[in-house]
Amino acid sequence: MGAPDLVDPKASDPDSRRILARSHSVIVQSMTETSDPADPTPASPDQPTEAQFGPHRFYAGEGGGSEQFRGARFDVADLRGARFTDCDLTGVTIRDGWLVDVRISGHLSNFTVNGVDVTDFVSAELDRRHPERVQFREGQTADDVRAMWDTIERLWGEAVERAGRLPAAARAEQVDEEWSFEQTLRHLIFITDAWASRTVLDEPMPYHPIGLPQSWYPAADAAALGIDVAAQSDYAEILAVRADRMAVVRRIVDGLTDDDLGRRCHRSPAPGYPDEEPAVVECIGVVMDEEIEHYRFAVRDLAVLEAR
Repeated sequence: MGAPDLVDPKASDPDSRRILARSHSVIVQSMTETSDPADPTPASPDQPTEAQFGPHRFYAGEGGGSEQFRGARFDVADLRGARFTDCDLTGVTIRDGWLVDVRISGHLSNFTVNGVDVTDFVSAELDRRHPERVQFREGQTADDVRAMWDTIERLWGEAVERAGRLPAAARAEQVDEEWSFEQTLRHLIFITDAWASRTVLDEPMPYHPIGLPQSWYPAADAAALGIDVAAQSDYAEILAVRADRMAVVRRIVDGLTDDDLGRRCHRSPAPGYPDEEPAVVECIGVVMDEEIEHYRFAVRDLAVLEAR
């Protein structure tokens, strides 16, 4: 159900002063930003000089990063059914294409269709459908963090209730090769372990065996954390562990003060992540952005499964 990243908003942008969205942008590019960064083609010292392999990665991973088709031209080519996943498509031009039943997801900036930049339209429509994105973006205080977590608990409670009415096989089904509902919950377990328990609570090895890291995270590194990415977990166990992890975040946010938000955390989320010392609000911002984005993916795919 989708898999959820480096932007430096301009100081004059009002959104750059929003504490949750700003905090997440320090570490992973928030997919809820209305003010997307400029086209990432290196045009100035502030622009990325490396390829950006999708909005959920900070490196290509094992076997990734091929430059085989960089600058390639496809003229009068039959590309029906082609699939591009975690690819940097900066500067791509599709001219006189036949675009029928085309689906695109990812980070958009300066995205032009038939001469019309649709970036703001797409962002505004997502905000309309998912107002939790706006709430996340506008958070500034510890009270706002708590209110955001209230919303996340409510939304996921509703999603789990919907999933509970589906056959067991449907909860484990991958719609269009995306994570299943069960895998999504397992991923959010890992996110809580990494970005709340390890960073904010300073626990050295908080990872539950059924947690599911990002798809690009090396299997050997996951195994070193005690995680079996291929595990076939019982749904009841997944729900129980997920409830426990959500309670961890609830305890953190309930005790937060505005002064706590800037406290530095001395552990990285997991081995292989950049060696940084993010602030508490940055870590909680990652957790919350992952929660609301994977909720969006989850309800999208639940609608498909329910319609059958």
